[in-house]
Amino acid sequence: MKRMTKTLSLLLAVVMMLLPLAGCAGTAPSEADSSQALESSSLPTDSVAEESSVPEAEKADINIMALKGPTALGMLRIMENNEAGSANNNYNFSLVGAPDEITGKLINGEVDIAAVPTNLASVLYNKTEGGVKLLALNTLGVLYLVTKNEEITSIDDLKGKTIYATGEASTPQYALEYILEQNGLDPATDVNIIYKSEHAEILPLMISGEATIALLPQPFVTQALAKDEQIKVALDMTDEWNKCVTDGSQLTMGCVVVRTEFLEEHKEAVDRFLEEYAASVDYVNNNVEEAAALSGKFDVIAEEVAAKAIPECNIVFWEGEQMKQATEGFLNVLYAANPQSVGGTVPDEGFYYEK
Repeated sequence: MKRMTKTLSLLLAVVMMLLPLAGCAGTAPSEADSSQALESSSLPTDSVAEESSVPEAEKADINIMALKGPTALGMLRIMENNEAGSANNNYNFSLVGAPDEITGKLINGEVDIAAVPTNLASVLYNKTEGGVKLLALNTLGVLYLVTKNEEITSIDDLKGKTIYATGEASTPQYALEYILEQNGLDPATDVNIIYKSEHAEILPLMISGEATIALLPQPFVTQALAKDEQIKVALDMTDEWNKCVTDGSQLTMGCVVVRTEFLEEHKEAVDRFLEEYAASVDYVNNNVEEAAALSGKFDVIAEEVAAKAIPECNIVFWEGEQMKQATEGFLNVLYAANPQSVGGTVPDEGFYYEK
């Protein structure tokens, strides 16, 4: 049971008496959300949360690193509470642009918890011989097939077409090829896939009309739609993945991992982080405008883009058995395509954290 001083109890009682008087238009906090801290004055006054009930002496210092983009969006509420000093632990957040900026620091102990691509979590688990564990899934599929002046309503319609994409030799390629194959199309002969190194290379091609079909992730899909009104979303690849599988697996693009050594030494603090993270994901999904403002503030995704992209980013908080079932099949698909994409072997039971 969490301990509180008499003074803190009186303070929380006053806050709870005042909450009904605070306008909460458009906001319906969940029970988990009510454990959060009061929002900072930089946000609209209808975003209200409580102080952390964790005594300062029990809070752990945790270094967290995440990629800019969808995999970090679920942490926005924690970032805001942490800045206000009211989070469940004392967090040091770092945002980076590429996964390889995380890998070394996680392995050498500079980072305790990280938001990374799900296949990278598997690679790290194998590389460190169990030195990291999967805590939760935080992002399902963010891949979409967009078109311009092409009528694509199903995967079958892609036969004989040219698809521009990024992510060669990584999850986007393997996911696309798996979905094509499950629909009876040979990626090598039935379609022409042209890979570019950067998402930004594809948009000018779409605008000019040189490219008419492209596989893009969020938030680049939102940016493309804003640049050219003739570009539209044709297929959600998460939906297409779900049509192909029967094992409950998911096209899961992002997750959160922890160093096993840190988990063993600070299990209660990690569990408090997960409780807070679940509430933060709920907040982001149900308070898009406020979350977009935080995204801009913390330089995750520009606010105006985040406001439109968040609902399409499939931000989740899945742990335990749900996490395991969704991940295992996904990693098996990647392993079949290229064993090195998951670190040489599909992780064993020790990969998955269970409270």
